[in-house]
Amino acid sequence: MSHETRGETRRGLLLSTREWKVVFIATALMVLNVLLMAVLATTPLAAVNDALFSAPILGVLVYGAALFVGEWVAERGVTNGNGPLALVGLVILQGAFGTFGAGVLSFAPPELRLTALAITAAVTGGLTLLLALYVYARSKSFDRWSTYSMGAFLLGIGAIAVGTFVEPLLLLAGFVLILAGFLFRLGWEIWRVRERRDLPATLAGIGVYIAAMGVFVHVLQIVLRLLARRE
Repeated sequence: MSHETRGETRRGLLLSTREWKVVFIATALMVLNVLLMAVLATTPLAAVNDALFSAPILGVLVYGAALFVGEWVAERGVTNGNGPLALVGLVILQGAFGTFGAGVLSFAPPELRLTALAITAAVTGGLTLLLALYVYARSKSFDRWSTYSMGAFLLGIGAIAVGTFVEPLLLLAGFVLILAGFLFRLGWEIWRVRERRDLPATLAGIGVYIAAMGVFVHVLQIVLRLLARRE
């Protein structure tokens, strides 16, 4: 049986109790992470970002590795019913996104940070809602979006690697590709929530959180640049 057929079993926009639980878990983790990055932006830890991104590919690889390890540990903890292990994974994820976001946020004057976070949250929430409406309104499989996401990530890393050492203009291409990778990942995670009713809500919530936070930190960079131009 083709993997396409699994996506044709359900259509509709009404959420079940389990799906609302996924939304709650993902939202709670994101709110906690945004609060963490706001706090870390006022500490010397925000300078870690500057050191890592002195060579952009180094920063991408370090944060990418942290997200991979954090997700793997959290998933193992949830799957095996090991709460402490799942918590360790979440701490790694929160720390990675929090430190990166804090580094980005630290470039903005303190009086602009709350505005930037609010705008970013609104844009990210809007993009997530549009993706969810698109996925839930269509009776098809979005399984291939996982492949598209991985492809975009790999191309983005490649572009940033070349941009670091050869052509700086490729850094922008890498940024766009990695943002696209997180958007595809977010759409795929939402589809998994719809299709995989056997998937634990906690596991699904963590997946949506990771993808949505990836979008958030990229949108935050765009918002801060736009706000800086207005000053």
